Amino acid sequence: MSEPFLLLALLVALGWPLGRYLAAVMRAEPMRGDRFFGWLERPLYAALGTRPETGMGWRAYAAAFLASNLLLGTVVWIIFMTQAWLPLNPDAIPNMRWDLALHTMVSFLTNTNQQHYSGQAQLSYLAQMTGVVGLQVVTPVMGLALAAATLRGLCGGRQAPGRPPGGVPADAHADVGNYWADVIRATLRFVLPLCLAWSALLTWQGVPATLAGGPLATPIDAAATLKEQKIPLGPVAPLVAIKQLGSNGGGWYGPNSAVPLENPTPLSDFLEVLAIGLIPVSIVFMIGPFTGRRRFGAMVFGTMLLMSVISTGLALWSEGHSASAADLALMEGKEVRLGTDASALWAALTTQVNNGSVNAMLDSTAPLTGLVAMVNMLINAIWGGVGCGLQQFIVYLLLAVFLAGLMTGRTPELFGRKIEGPEVKLLAVLILLQPLVILGFTAAALAIPGLAGTSSPGFHGLSQVFYEYVSAFANNGSGFEGLGDGTVWWNLSCTVALIAGRYPALVIPLAIAARLAAKRRAPEGPGTLAIETPTFALTLIGIVIILTLLQFMPVLVLGPVADHLALGSLIAR
Repeated sequence: MSEPFLLLALLVALGWPLGRYLAAVMRAEPMRGDRFFGWLERPLYAALGTRPETGMGWRAYAAAFLASNLLLGTVVWIIFMTQAWLPLNPDAIPNMRWDLALHTMVSFLTNTNQQHYSGQAQLSYLAQMTGVVGLQVVTPVMGLALAAATLRGLCGGRQAPGRPPGGVPADAHADVGNYWADVIRATLRFVLPLCLAWSALLTWQGVPATLAGGPLATPIDAAATLKEQKIPLGPVAPLVAIKQLGSNGGGWYGPNSAVPLENPTPLSDFLEVLAIGLIPVSIVFMIGPFTGRRRFGAMVFGTMLLMSVISTGLALWSEGHSASAADLALMEGKEVRLGTDASALWAALTTQVNNGSVNAMLDSTAPLTGLVAMVNMLINAIWGGVGCGLQQFIVYLLLAVFLAGLMTGRTPELFGRKIEGPEVKLLAVLILLQPLVILGFTAAALAIPGLAGTSSPGFHGLSQVFYEYVSAFANNGSGFEGLGDGTVWWNLSCTVALIAGRYPALVIPLAIAARLAAKRRAPEGPGTLAIETPTFALTLIGIVIILTLLQFMPVLVLGPVADHLALGSLIAR
C-alpha cells in the first residue's frame, strides 16, 4: 500500500520543476537551449509561413487548430486503409476496413486511443509509428496549446507593445498567442525530451524496441493444435512512452500494459503509471508562473488533488477490501504478478487522466471500481488529459463562479471580468452536450436487439455499453470490453462521441476566455468573489458532484451499483 504515497510524492517532486519549465516554454522566455531548439524550430516556422511572435485572435487560433486536425486526420486515415501496400509491414498485415480505419483515426486524432482492433494483429509497423505514435505526440500538445491560449484570454490576452492593460477594444480580438509556435515549442522542448527519457527507461526494463519481425516459438504444450506461435515485437517502447506521457492510452498489444512484453517488471509498471500523471500534474504547476497568479494555481492543484485522493482511495478499497472483493472470480483478467492494489491504482489514475491504458482488464474489476472509473471520466477534470483536462476544469470554474456569485449576491466575475449571459449560454452547451450524446447512444444501443453485442445481458451489460460511450466522450479510450465493438455501429457511433467530446470542450472555453478578455477589467475589492480560497474550492467540487450525480445517477444505479448488490447477494449465499 506504499505505492500510492510514493507515486504522489514523485508526481509533486517532478511536476513542480517541470511545470515551471513548461511555463517558461509557453511564455517563450529566453533559455539556455534556445540556440539548439531554434535551429530545429526556424525551418518549421518557415515551412508553415508563420512568425512565432505574431499573435492570433481566438478565431484564427481555433481555425489553425481545426485545419491541422483535418489535414493530419486525412493522411492517417489513408495510411490505415492502405497499410498492406506500404513498407515496414514484415507481418503482412492487411488493410483496415474503412469504418474501423475512420474510428481508429478519429480516436487517435482526439487524443483518445479507443481501440476497436488488436494492435499487433491489425496495424503494420509503419501505421503504428506514423498514424499512432505520430498523433500521440502531437495531439496532446494541441490540447496544451488550447489550454495555454485560454489562460492567456482569461488574464486579458498577451499584451501588445503600447497597449494599456485592462482589456482590448470592443472591435478588436485578444491576442491569445500563436498556435503554431505553441505546438512546436511544447513538442520539441518538452514532450519529445521526456519521451526519449522514458523510452530509454522502458527499453532498459525489457520493453521491445526493434524494427525486426517477431520470432517464431514452439508452444510448451505438445498436445496443442497450435504447432508454432509468432511473437509480435516492434518499436514498442517509444509507443508506450508517449501513450503514457501524452495521456493517450491504447497500446501496441491488444491487452495493453497487461502484456508482459509491454510491461515486463514491477519497475516498468511503476514508471508507466508515474508517466500517466506526470504531464497533467506539471500543467497544473504551470498555471501559477504562467499567469502570475500563484494562489490561483494552488487552488486548482488543491482541488484536483483532493478529488484524486478520494477517487484513488475508493478504488483501492473497492478492489481490495469491499464485500465483492472476496469473490475470486474478480481475479480473472488481472495480472497476478502485479496484484490487486497495482491494478486498482492504475484504474483510478488512468481514468482521472484521459489516458485509458490498462494493466488489468477493467471488465474484471469489482463493480464499484468500475463505478469510480466512470465517475472519474464523467467529471473529466481530475487532472484530466494534457490540456483538455484544464479546459474542462475551467468550464467548472466559470460555472462555479457564476453560481457562487448568484448565491452570495455578488457580481459573477473572474479576474475582474464579468461573466454574463452569453458566456453562461456557451457553458450550458457543454454541460448539456455530455448527457445528450452519452445517454442517447447508450439508449439506442440497448433498445435495438443485437446492436450492442454485450457479453453480459444483465446489469453488467448496461455498464459495458455506458462505459464505452463515456470513455469515448471523455477522450479516455479505456473499455470494459465484452462488447462486439468492431461493427459499423460501434465504429461510427463512437466516432461521433469522440468528436463531440473533444472539439467543443477545447474551443468553447477559448471563445469564452476571449470574450472575457474583451471586457473592461474592474479592480478587485471587498465585494469581489474570492476564488483562490479553500471555501471556493469545496464549492467547486460540490458543483462538480451535483452535476455528475443529477445527470447520470439513474444509469449508475442500474449499472455498477446494481451489479455490486447482485454480486454481494451471490457471495452471501
